[in-house]
Amino acid sequence: MAEVLVLIEHADGAVKKVSLEQLTAARSLGEPSAVVCGAGGSAAAIKDRLAEYGAAKVYVAESDDIDGYLVAPKAEVLAHLVAEKSPAAVLLASTNEGKEIAGRLAIKIGSGLLTDVTEVDTEGTATQVVFAGAVIVKSKVNTGTPIYTLRPNSLAPGPAPGAAEEEVVEVTFSESAKATKIVDRVVEASTSRPELTEAAIVVSGGRGVGSAENFGIIEDLADALGGAVGASRAATDSGFYPHQFQVGQTGKTVSPQLYLAAGISGAIQHRAGMQTSKTIVVINKDAEAPIFELADFGVVGDLNKVVPQLTEEVSKRKG
Repeated sequence: MAEVLVLIEHADGAVKKVSLEQLTAARSLGEPSAVVCGAGGSAAAIKDRLAEYGAAKVYVAESDDIDGYLVAPKAEVLAHLVAEKSPAAVLLASTNEGKEIAGRLAIKIGSGLLTDVTEVDTEGTATQVVFAGAVIVKSKVNTGTPIYTLRPNSLAPGPAPGAAEEEVVEVTFSESAKATKIVDRVVEASTSRPELTEAAIVVSGGRGVGSAENFGIIEDLADALGGAVGASRAATDSGFYPHQFQVGQTGKTVSPQLYLAAGISGAIQHRAGMQTSKTIVVINKDAEAPIFELADFGVVGDLNKVVPQLTEEVSKRKG
């Protein structure tokens, strides 16, 4: 079976959910081989998880150069593996880093690249959803080794046993790959809430929340449910909530078990980022709001009354 290289995104000794999706998607093209780049010990911490999701091999590229410089060394690791292993395809995450590495790799190996892919079939044909979900495009790479970046939360990751046989990758990096050095790392202040794209429960607020101060009721409900906080583009553009929490086509794509939208009208841009959620609950005072078309459950009412009551009821039941 043909080998498919999967660049793994990981942090703090854990594999990111999108990379479990990558391993799942790679099975349609061949046998997944995980590529782990980072500081020493990175692969050892996640090897069992990679085996659980079908990695037949784990290529280990660990060095100070990889950890101490930006994305260029990772692109050179992948280019080295493509030349040596002749894989059927290379699969990366459609994150800021993943797409930059993919672009650099495509130039290095002279191959075609498809970004923001939601699915790849056994023939290598990729599905891309564009124009906020209004158009579905089928595309195929016809030059070189196909490179795909997978949009996070495009599919449900599925376990499949893999041997996860380790192979150390030794690469001598070019001077150009070390042109941009990381001189400092600042740890972002963390909260007890899960990361937005990884969360099983997301509570999002829109323009209807009314103000940044009033977003506290959205946060309270999210905390009561043990979920993450999201926001519509209208809310972030209005300064109600930071842009890194925006859900939508130009923000983050989420696919939680429960998505609760409060004060969100349901513009197509927002719907493109959350419409694959398993259960969607809507709170909006406008009964004609387009978001109700996606709702499994809906409440027509003032979110300033409904959300606090819901938070209180959830807290009671937890107690």
